[in-house]
Amino acid sequence: MSSQAAAIPQISGLSQLAERYDAILCDVWGVLIDGRSHFPIAAAALEHFRARGGKVALVTNASRPSEEVRRQLDGLGLPRAAYDDLVSAGQLTLEQMVARKGEACHHLGPPRDNGLFEAADRLLGGKFRRVPLADADYVVCTGLIDERRETPDDYRKTLELMRERGLPMLCANPDVVVAIAGELVYCAGALAERYAALGGEVVMAGKPYPPIYAAALRKIAELSGEEPPASKVLAIGDGVATDLLGAARAGLDSLFLTEGVHRDDLYPPPKRRLDAAAMGALLAGAGVKPVAFAPFLVW
Repeated sequence: MSSQAAAIPQISGLSQLAERYDAILCDVWGVLIDGRSHFPIAAAALEHFRARGGKVALVTNASRPSEEVRRQLDGLGLPRAAYDDLVSAGQLTLEQMVARKGEACHHLGPPRDNGLFEAADRLLGGKFRRVPLADADYVVCTGLIDERRETPDDYRKTLELMRERGLPMLCANPDVVVAIAGELVYCAGALAERYAALGGEVVMAGKPYPPIYAAALRKIAELSGEEPPASKVLAIGDGVATDLLGAARAGLDSLFLTEGVHRDDLYPPPKRRLDAAAMGALLAGAGVKPVAFAPFLVW
């Protein structure tokens, strides 16, 4: 086992860590849901933590407003008893859109994300200025229009045009890829990476960036009556470059779930056994060190 991985204990469940923490900031996609259903054992783990008096805020890079994410989770069967509140990257992007109310916006993403713009309509009390790219002052990127068939390469000309016009991109979901029922597909973060490489201005509020952690900790403070010290907050996630890096930047401990977005790298076929050297390299590359790891979230 690599020295990096050897220094990180594997736990059998959240119960081994629970007494150390007053609050949890928990990732959603890959930890609690796969886009088609929720994971009952993961939900039960958070319910156990809450039953002991702990607070749970879900922290997701979903590009939709928080209330829309909540309805989506309801539809996937995730019990409300598993969490106290949630904050989404889409919600923080929505707040930035409203702040730019005098500017015209172009949407780069699938029609299913229209809820973000409908929410802007409601908050502004009128029609949000949504225009073709040629007339835009900035772009909101929520993802690839058809992520099952397209790749970031298909957006080269669009991104080059945006760069020529000097348009800022508000990236509503910093995730580069996400697993949908085991299939990896590209997210808005992949387009944001390409745009930044071209020299374009990218604004991101989701993980691993500070705004979403500040918002989540405010939620915890509202629930608890005061913000707990960073040492009493545990971040749980499966993404090294988002969940773990974001937690480290916020000064929080993290629990790494290895059977998530990095599964194919950490459990290579055909044996599907944990490759400790690969895990050590992955963590070292991001400069992060979780307090523990586990395959899945269980109590």
